[in-house]
Amino acid sequence: MVKNIQSTVTLHNGVEMPWFGLGVYKVTDESEIVDVVAAALNYGYRHIDTASFYQNEEGVGKGIRKSEVPREDIFVTSKVWNDEQGYDETLEAFENSLRRLETTYLDLYLVHWPVAKKYTETWRALEKLYTEGRVRAIGVSNFHVHHLQHLMKNANIKPMVNQIEYHPHLTQGEVHAFCKNEGIQLEAWSPLKRGILLNEPVLIEIGKKYGKTPAQIILRWDLQTEVITIPKSSNLGRLVENADIFDFELTSEDLKQINALNKNKRVGMNPDDLDQK
Repeated sequence: MVKNIQSTVTLHNGVEMPWFGLGVYKVTDESEIVDVVAAALNYGYRHIDTASFYQNEEGVGKGIRKSEVPREDIFVTSKVWNDEQGYDETLEAFENSLRRLETTYLDLYLVHWPVAKKYTETWRALEKLYTEGRVRAIGVSNFHVHHLQHLMKNANIKPMVNQIEYHPHLTQGEVHAFCKNEGIQLEAWSPLKRGILLNEPVLIEIGKKYGKTPAQIILRWDLQTEVITIPKSSNLGRLVENADIFDFELTSEDLKQINALNKNKRVGMNPDDLDQK
């Protein structure tokens, strides 16, 4: 059982990654992002997930420095965007992310999407950064099984993480099983399906049993299905509410009911809609 907000999972390279974190997609106002990151860290969060595409890395860095938490105690993730992919381009993008964050290293660097004819070269750049100690772990985002298989045929280092859209309407069973078998840690983006799931009757009923909100039920389900979760919020009350999921445990019947909500419905793009290899 994941015991608290700072509990970690050990990635296949031995790095400890927090199960629970803060996503900051679409939080672009600098004062807002600074305040929310600092508040989250001071409350107990230790995992912040950003990306160059989010255009808020500078604010994330300022929020980290504004907080009372030392940088070495924080797990910071960023991602290389699609138009930055390729070997040399990725190395440059990485340096730009470090500069904006004002940090000397990242804890996790991800290939944001499997861009055709580029992601294997992008991965080669990530391997270089990893072997040089510039980043503690490397991984991918939005990769289906066939992307992972293709990448691993051409890679020297297996991805440590695959961050995908994952929620009760999109359980991605094939990707989940493949990653578990390969020792690749799954991570959920948009775990609440951008709020769409908060009116789901099954989740409301399960929540009543534990005195929890539908959002809290979903986030607890993430953890009990062995998926790292990074809900986004810029509201302090919601930050606290999202993290209040460590004092109960869903039953196997609860999990079965939630899993049965799967509709294979996305709110984001299907990675296969990109022009593939």
